[in-house]
Formats: sequence, C-alpha cells, structure tokens
Amino acid sequence: MHEPPRTAILLAAGSAKRLKELTRERPKCLLEVGGKTLLDHQLSAMRLAGIEDFVLVTGFCAEAVERAAAGPGVRFVRNPIYDRTNSIYSLHLALPAVKAGFVLTNADVLFHPRLLTRLLQDSAADALLMEPNRELGDEEMKVRIEGGRVRELAKDLTRGNYDGENLGVLKFSEPGARRLAREVARLVEAGDVNAWAPRAFSAMCGDHEIGAVPTAGLPWIEIDFPEDLERARRVTWPRIEATLGGTGPNVLAERL
Repeated sequence: MHEPPRTAILLAAGSAKRLKELTRERPKCLLEVGGKTLLDHQLSAMRLAGIEDFVLVTGFCAEAVERAAAGPGVRFVRNPIYDRTNSIYSLHLALPAVKAGFVLTNADVLFHPRLLTRLLQDSAADALLMEPNRELGDEEMKVRIEGGRVRELAKDLTRGNYDGENLGVLKFSEPGARRLAREVARLVEAGDVNAWAPRAFSAMCGDHEIGAVPTAGLPWIEIDFPEDLERARRVTWPRIEATLGGTGPNVLAERL
C-alpha cells in the first residue's frame, strides 16, 4: 500500500467565460453551492482526508481567491498569463512548489468527499477518478481503459473508443509526480501552453501506469455552464448532503 499524498495542487486560474454573468467579476471556484464555495468544499474534503499542504494556482480575480483560501498550509502560485494559457501551463507553474506526491484537482468540481477517500485508498500509486459512461458529449474529457489502467485521455475520442469521463481529480506518487513534471515541461517548452492538463496524463500512459478508480455511483459534477451550477445546487449537493448528514466534521470524518 502506498503512502497517500499529503499535498494538493488546485487549479483555479481560469476566467470561466462560459458561465457568462455568473463569473464576470467572480472566479468560478468562489461560486456557492449549499452555502459554501466550490473551493471550500474541496479544501474541506481534502483536510478530512489528511491533506495538510495546498498549492493553489490563481489567475483571474487572484486576490479574491487568495483572500478566500488564506489559512494554514495554503500557498499560492499565480499564472500571470491565465487569459492566454490553459490548465497545463498552470500545472507547470505549480509543480516546482511540490517536492513529493500530490493530489491534483480542477477547482470547479463538486464531489462527494468519499470519492477522494476512494482515490487515496486505491492500490495504484498514480490514479484518477472516472465515471464509467460510454455515451458522452463533446465537452467531456474521455478516458480509455485497458487492463484496469488508463491508456488515453482526450475530449475528441469517438464513441466506442472510451470507457468513461475523467473527473479532474487525480493522485500522483513521488515517482509519478517526477514523470508528470517531465511531460508537462516537454509540452510547455514545445509551445503547447493552451492544452488541457490531461494532455500530459495521456502522454504518460504509454510507459507509466495510471489507474482508474470508478465513482461507484457517488455524486459529483463539474461546473462549466450555468445549467451545471443549477444542477449542482438542485441535485448534486442535496445527494451529497443526504449521505453526510451535515452533523459536523467529526461525524463526517467517521463516515468517510
């Protein structure tokens, strides 16, 4: 069994233009669901899972995000060209601040805390969470699995050539983190700064094992469009809350 990471990188630099008026003056990670921001939900779940060190990549409305997240163990890395780059470049900026294995998340994902526990307890040293689904649309980041390990990630995989959707929540061991850093650096140095971070994960899969941990029906949602936020508030969060009971951090930790 591998020692679970105690550090997390959270990517929160984007301006979320697809959310229109909702994020004109507020970053997506500070949108509220169930009385807490998406960022607060993630930080709470990670702390309950034993993660103590956080590297948060900011860009759009950086000061607001940094004020909201300031606290013990939280460090910030700014992407000064967030409007001209994508998540792979934000990850590239964050990696030098991490010296061991880590959890990596997109800060716009609301997920059941038990999903993080499933990921951390999985026997694979490096792994991602995935929702089994063979009928996805154009927007979803698709995952192809063979022999229980990830073989490819891309949005443009055609039906029949993928097995599910990447949640944007991953873990990397120290060796996996080093391998990822080399791949990210290679892509950035080649000028591919507008790629999604999964481009690097996919490139690793040929010679590095990344496991796939299914969601097992636990609720989650990525917030990209106004209807996603509405669904998170109306459906996803009530499903999460119903299983957690909302009775305090000690009870919550026991239920994870």
